[in-house]
Amino acid sequence: MSTAARRTSSTRTGSGLVLAVLASGQFLMTLDSSVMNVSMATVAADLNTTITGIQTAITLYTLVMATLMITGGKVGSILGRRRAFGIGLVIYAAGSFTTAVAPNLAVLLIGWSLLEGIGAALIMPAIVALVASNFAPERRPAAYGLVAAAGAMAVAAGPLIGGAVTTYASWRYVFLGEVVIVVLILLVLRRIEDTPPAKVHLDLTGSALSVLGLGMLVFGVLRSSEWGWIRPTPDGVQLMGVSATLWLILAGLLVVYVFLLWETRLSKAGAEPLLDPRLLQNRQLSGGLTMFFAQFMVQAGIFFAVPLFLSVVLELDSLQTGLRLLPLSVALLLAAAGIPKLWPRAAPRRVVRCGLGSMIVGILVLVAGLDPGANAAVVAVPMLLMGLGLGALASQLGAVTVSAVPDSQSAEVGGLQNTATNLGASLGTALIGAVLITTLSAATVDGIQDNPDVPVAVQQQATTELAAGVPFLSDTQLTAAMDEAGVSGPTADAVLAVNADARLEALRVACGLAALLAVLALFFTANIPREPVGSGGQPRHEE
Repeated sequence: MSTAARRTSSTRTGSGLVLAVLASGQFLMTLDSSVMNVSMATVAADLNTTITGIQTAITLYTLVMATLMITGGKVGSILGRRRAFGIGLVIYAAGSFTTAVAPNLAVLLIGWSLLEGIGAALIMPAIVALVASNFAPERRPAAYGLVAAAGAMAVAAGPLIGGAVTTYASWRYVFLGEVVIVVLILLVLRRIEDTPPAKVHLDLTGSALSVLGLGMLVFGVLRSSEWGWIRPTPDGVQLMGVSATLWLILAGLLVVYVFLLWETRLSKAGAEPLLDPRLLQNRQLSGGLTMFFAQFMVQAGIFFAVPLFLSVVLELDSLQTGLRLLPLSVALLLAAAGIPKLWPRAAPRRVVRCGLGSMIVGILVLVAGLDPGANAAVVAVPMLLMGLGLGALASQLGAVTVSAVPDSQSAEVGGLQNTATNLGASLGTALIGAVLITTLSAATVDGIQDNPDVPVAVQQQATTELAAGVPFLSDTQLTAAMDEAGVSGPTADAVLAVNADARLEALRVACGLAALLAVLALFFTANIPREPVGSGGQPRHEE
């Protein structure tokens, strides 16, 4: 039976099951970090380590996953996409089980950061390729939209799941639950249509260069909040008076450039490169990858700022914070599934632009609502608009990138796509976080210096001690710290007021930057096609 015939059969008989399996895989890949973010303190205490240790585990997980995505896509072509998906799931489940029973930080690093990261690098490119091999071009926008929605929902639902499980049971049950889900997926994996393994050679030199280059780039971005971007922090790593962040990013970009030169050389010599350089010259593919990068920058920045407002400013617990993010999940799912079904002939470029517009309006509504009297209800409409925007992008971008190349290269596109999303998420979190802390520090110092209720001695001490950065503290945390330091009365009240104003100003600036990034993304939408995927006005690539 031909590939097209097999795909048609699949879409008629088991498309719902196939989609559920692939969406479940995408949900698992994204769930860990969002769960761990709300459970860090509990996990650190349970493993007898520090918050810094848990943050290191989160950083290394992102690092391993991002650096191996391109190689993982190529390995998927060699093994077969379904087999790579299955092997990745087994490795991921082994990592989840190891994490669940981890007695200390070292075992957690092996289970979560290493094994789960390796498993994710095989799974995520395979998901992109398996959608292409199981759904006809005209059905791919809906399929990719639901798979992407599952990942974004994990980001929003993670705090809710993590908060509830950690509060009423143990964080370890989340990872044991992932093992159960993997077993269920493996039981029905044979129902997914596959394409035969390709007889290709793995470019080991290219793999090493891509891992090294992307590793330095991502690690530098992830450490920017601790080391500073250019000017080093007092405790940050530096070289020749400049933050190590800048050196790592520059070195990483240089190695990536050498990687591209090497791949071009192999391609011209008729050899088999890890990544076909011609892919990056494809306007439609580069347009889709750019949008993925921009989407995840904005998404990561908002998911960094909004939970801070809910959990620190309003002092909601993890469960309440997760509930306040639910409108985003619901709207995202409805838009991702509904747009391809209700408007199957919608122009991808128009949908993407409308999605970005909805995100921009949502962020601006949030900025306008962040005032001293704001309560949790202020995030409802912005989260709804953000969800609709993200769902609109999710309904188009996956199909846009994969339809730009023959189906035989869909695994490579999957590696590129997930590399773009991980880089975007890393940079978005680091950039928004750095701007937020910088603004908070400047606003706090200025507020204390200009407040007549704060004694001069306290002003001078605060200016000196806060020069390295101000932590994002709740009123309860700040009150406890001042009680311990012996600060009370009008001075304590004045500092609390300054901190409250500085927090809101920092959140407004951080969210404003996210809106600016979304506006800038509009300038790069010209490479998104006008014609819907699978239409007569657009080439359809078949094997």
